[in-house]
Amino acid sequence: MKSEFTSREVVLLTGITARQLQWWDERGIVVPARQGRRRLYSMEDLSEVAVICELRERGFSLQRVRKVIRFLQHEFGKRLAETVSGGTDYHLLTDGRTLYLETSAQQIVDILKNARQPMLAICLSDTVRQVRASIQGAKKRSKPAGHASAGRRKHAS
Repeated sequence: MKSEFTSREVVLLTGITARQLQWWDERGIVVPARQGRRRLYSMEDLSEVAVICELRERGFSLQRVRKVIRFLQHEFGKRLAETVSGGTDYHLLTDGRTLYLETSAQQIVDILKNARQPMLAICLSDTVRQVRASIQGAKKRSKPAGHASAGRRKHAS
């Protein structure tokens, strides 16, 4: 799987605007590596952008998004993509004040049952899987037809 992505590729994969992506870099929300003036995003950066896009679509303010990202980094001491790329599904739940990160379906049900106000739930693992599937799909579409069949012959022999 590809390990570095240009700003243009991040825009195509996540639907974010180039200006938004630049602004997030300037504000230290998702800071890519640099190659001269060019921004290069890692898989972890791309996963964080995808999760942030989903949170923003659900009405989270940028300040709240920062809090979520800091919470996840503090809880796990790892970046988001590293945390949720294992076999366990991670669900982020919030009532607007409190954040919960759960892996157990029973814990999620208990939180929802005992909530005094509406809860927002996002499966972080699904978001990361969707980004990776988009990358795989884009890679398959960009391969010439003859190249793909030549690759199959090599594996078969």
